Amino acid sequence: MDDWLIDDDRLSIGRKSVLPGEGFFRPDSVEEAQAERETAEALAGASTVVVADPDADGLACVATIREARGEAALVPAGPHELDQAIEWTAEYAEPGATVFVCDLCPDEADDVAALDALLERVDRVAWYDHHQWPEDLEALVREAGVDLAIGDSEEVCSADVTVAELDADLPERFADLAAATRDHDLWIREDPRSDDLADYSYWSEPEEYVETVAAHGADLPEDVEEYLAERRVEKEALIEKAVERAELREVGPWTVGVTYGRCSQNEVAEALREQGADAAVIVKPAGSASIRGTEHFERAHEVAAQVNGGGHPRAAGCKPDVYDDMLDYAHHWTTQGAVAKQAIVDAFRRLDAETGE
Repeated sequence: MDDWLIDDDRLSIGRKSVLPGEGFFRPDSVEEAQAERETAEALAGASTVVVADPDADGLACVATIREARGEAALVPAGPHELDQAIEWTAEYAEPGATVFVCDLCPDEADDVAALDALLERVDRVAWYDHHQWPEDLEALVREAGVDLAIGDSEEVCSADVTVAELDADLPERFADLAAATRDHDLWIREDPRSDDLADYSYWSEPEEYVETVAAHGADLPEDVEEYLAERRVEKEALIEKAVERAELREVGPWTVGVTYGRCSQNEVAEALREQGADAAVIVKPAGSASIRGTEHFERAHEVAAQVNGGGHPRAAGCKPDVYDDMLDYAHHWTTQGAVAKQAIVDAFRRLDAETGE
């Protein structure tokens, strides 16, 4: 395939909005091989390791742990990569190392299948999170010997948990960073700095983000603010496209805003809330989806759990299992996520039927 076919820089906003980014078109096997090599290199000689979601919350945890313990190797892992990250850490970590797992929650027992091997190799595993854990998986992880701390997902973010659990005299900027991160992660939206942190974590490399917030906390330097302002021109255009194609659906007692596009889901969800939506579903071109709630709908994680996902009462993510081959993805792009949208709306309907609300 010619590189120019997936070159984001040549696409109009309209086309970019309905197609996934360049990374989608690289085979998982190639991505995984590169990620494993990078993990092995990062863990060589490291006495402290942090396995973390590379979003603002997970990376704030990394910055805080490095402040408390000095250097720490980062193993970035999204929610669907948790099993792989634990397996690689069990294989490549230095014997006797201390491992922290941050801002990640297993969806099933297979996600932590390599935990026993990891505990045999390293001295200690601490796990700091704030998601909604199934009781059986929480018990499984604790019984394995992990120091597990789970914060209230409606009150704190994982960075809050990390600050509280570390036995360290941290500078005040780390508590402030956790508070600003919480504002975005729990979708409180009272601290204007929190959107900057979320955008910067998304657009920058993980190590760059960690280094910046470790030095400056939530008050990002001027050059970063200028960079964000430039990037937001396109961001706002993509948000506008997603809002334009949204529709409101009545599902049981709830009004659900449903849309599709490569966009910043929180801003789109806020726009749909202002239009009267109790919840918002934003399906992405890569196949995943974000589910956002409001004060009138705090069961986003229950919807996501039905379609291969999870999260928090007002903020969750999923990837419906509706893609068998590239023809399904082609249909996904040309119909603007019709099948995935229907799968998630059906999950809302089942939730209504099960509870009678």
